Amino acid sequence: MSSPAFPCLFLILVITLQTSSSAAAVVDDDDDDTTLTAYQALREYDFPTGLLPEGVTGYELDKSSGKFKAYLGVSGGSTCNFKVEGYELKYKSTITGVISKDKINDLKGISVKVLFLWFSIGEVTREGDDLRFSVGIASANFGVENFEESPRCGCGFDCVDGDGVKLRLNFNRFLPFLLE
Repeated sequence: MSSPAFPCLFLILVITLQTSSSAAAVVDDDDDDTTLTAYQALREYDFPTGLLPEGVTGYELDKSSGKFKAYLGVSGGSTCNFKVEGYELKYKSTITGVISKDKINDLKGISVKVLFLWFSIGEVTREGDDLRFSVGIASANFGVENFEESPRCGCGFDCVDGDGVKLRLNFNRFLPFLLE
């Protein structure tokens, strides 16, 4: 099966860019007064910002345990849906998990539709220049370069601006992959 949307989703979750710079305060046990956006926090753990769609409004991160929550400012519903290369991705308004360098596990709140079924993405691991997304016993690898930009809720990478002009975000398209 091939599913290029697998990656966008979350996966990761985890926490991406292209929203306002006020995308959240870090809650952490250190008395570090440096506040990063959720997207910057992803970079701190060696993940690209495009794991999350635009619209992260805040997040919480316990640096000692790696437990996090990311909040999407989703209008008109409790999920952020979009299609990428024919696959549908769904992010809940709150995404949770445990992040450490090159690994996000116990991920909840991101799913991908493959054929007729929805699968939750439970883990994302960085292995060099690849990201491995795991859904139960199946997994798929994608190049990190595919996650440099964040998709938008509702339209993914094929969005129309206020003047009716179609915007095509610069995004390296996913290569077909096989679930292992």
